[in-house]
Amino acid sequence: MHDYQWQKSSYSNEGVNCVNVAAAPDGTVRLRESDTPDAILTTTRGELAALLAVLKGSGADGMS
Repeated sequence: MHDYQWQKSSYSNEGVNCVNVAAAPDGTVRLRESDTPDAILTTTRGELAALLAVLKGSGADGMS
């Protein structure tokens, strides 16, 4: 497994349910949940931004 520089989301609480994010050398973004650190999702910055925009209700690329 790679030695990524994981950062805890500022929205995570002090105990459980912490989301960690890391930038990979290939330019992708890695996401994991602190309770299951071996399960890592890989995405691009653009795809993650689009997902967050939809989740926030602002839509992405004209979608809402």
